[in-house]
Order: sequence, then C-alpha cells, then structure tokens
Amino acid sequence: MTPIVLTMTWVAFLLGMAWYIAVLDGLWAAAREGRQPRAPLANPLYRCATILRQQSNLTEAPDLLNWRLAPALYAGLAGTGVALVPFSSASVLADLEVGIVWWGAVEALTVVVVFLHGWSANSQLGLIGAYRYVAIGLPVMLISMFVLIAAALPAESLAVPKIIESQHELWNVIRQPLGLPLFLLLGLSLSFRGPFNYADSADLADGTASEISGAARLVWEFARLAMLVATAAMAATVFLGGYLGPVLPGPLWLLLKTAVVLVLLVALSHLFARISPSRMLTLIWIVLMPLAFIDLVWAGLVAL
Repeated sequence: MTPIVLTMTWVAFLLGMAWYIAVLDGLWAAAREGRQPRAPLANPLYRCATILRQQSNLTEAPDLLNWRLAPALYAGLAGTGVALVPFSSASVLADLEVGIVWWGAVEALTVVVVFLHGWSANSQLGLIGAYRYVAIGLPVMLISMFVLIAAALPAESLAVPKIIESQHELWNVIRQPLGLPLFLLLGLSLSFRGPFNYADSADLADGTASEISGAARLVWEFARLAMLVATAAMAATVFLGGYLGPVLPGPLWLLLKTAVVLVLLVALSHLFARISPSRMLTLIWIVLMPLAFIDLVWAGLVAL
C-alpha cells in the first residue's frame, strides 16, 4: 500500500470499528430492556447529533487548555495504538522495532491524560474519578506488559510484525492461554467500561466527563471507543495471528478477528458488574497480577 492508501485504511478501520462498537452497545441495551431496537445502524449518528446540539459547559476556574486538549490527546493515543497494527505483511503505518514498548507508552500516557481530564475541570467528581482511574489503571498496565512480553518471547523481538510471523504454526492464544483474557481486561480499563468503569461511572455522575458537553463530549466518547478498538486490534494481532489466515486476504482476517474480540469486550462490559475500588485493587494485586507473572514464566520456560 502507498502511504496515502495506508493512512486512509487506518482512518476507515478506526472509524468503522468505533461505529461497530456503538451499534453493539445499542443492540445489547435494547435486548436488556426487552425492546425492539430502532434503526440500530443509525443510532450512533443520532447520538452524535444529540451531543453536538448541547451547549458547551464551563466550570469555575478550570485549567482550560488541558481540559480542552485531554479528549483530543486521548483520541490521538488510541490512533497511535492502531497505527502499530499491521494490515498485511507489507502494510503497517508505524513499523517499529520496539512496537510493544511503544504500546506500553500508549497505556501509560492514557493514564496521564485521563487524570489530566478529571483534574483540569476543577470539579470534585471529576477529580475523584481521575484518582480512582489512576489507582486501578496503573496495576492493570503492569498486567498488560507481563502478557505482552510473554507473547513477544517466541518471536525473540519486540516488533509487532515479527510477533505475527512467529504465530504461523501456532497462535499465542494457544501457547499462552492466560494471555488473551488478561489482556482483554486492559481494554476495559483503558476505555473504563463495565467492571473497570471507575473514571466515568454513574455513581460519580460521569466522573471525569461530568462537566463536559458539546463537541468536547463527542470527542471524549469517540476516544473511549477508539481506545477499545486499539486494544482489540492489538489483541487480535498479538494473540490471534493478526492478518494470518487461509483463503481470505490479510486485512480481512484482521478485521474479522478484531470484530470477534470486540464482541467479547462489549459482552464483558455489560455482563459483569463493577465492584468497589478497594475490592478491585485486591483482586488485581492478589489474583490477576500473579496470574500474569505465571503467564510470563510459562512463556519463558517454553522459549528456553
């Protein structure tokens, strides 16, 4: 692909998958409420129009520059994460020898940006949501890096394309069965959905997003969807072989695998209730973190 075609493919993939998540959420909500969904494919567009008609809100003495920049930075980080994902053996927007390290930087900066968004509004509920997100997000990020390093060991490289090539014979989800489930938790945490929604939860009246409306709100909601897309695409790439597959072209395989992972993430978002932050921290440090370490040790032993 030429750079222009590759960039257009990247944009179309990000926008299309974000729309796909919004449709899945609408269908799930309709099924839970026992009603027939109305125009599910158009609902995301109606949602966008509704948000854009809202008047922009302004709190007292906010850090206005950071408050306005945070949603765009969040969306930019999601786009950077998708840029690491190869669409085929010769088509990747950001072909880096340290792609896994770059993804780790995306995770870390997401924690910073979400905290900045809640703090800069000069709002109590936003600040509480920001602190809760940092407390949960940092240990989940460590879990993610354990399982990603474990997935990189068979390839003997931190480059994402080489990790894909190492899965020609066997996908990493089979080599390391703990890796994919633990990594999916990262997707819920980075986009604060379902059991990991501690930043913008209902008990905080939307937390870090409690004071935003209009265009800023639209960018923030899109960024949450885009970050979930980035995590699903990385999961499909690192654990499910990415573009590898018979008969169909590589980009289509990546699209199908990402769509399946997104179905799992949306289902997890709606099926599992959120527990208190203290209990979640206990679960992460006492149960999930040791499991991630076991996954890394197992991958190391197999590599040796």
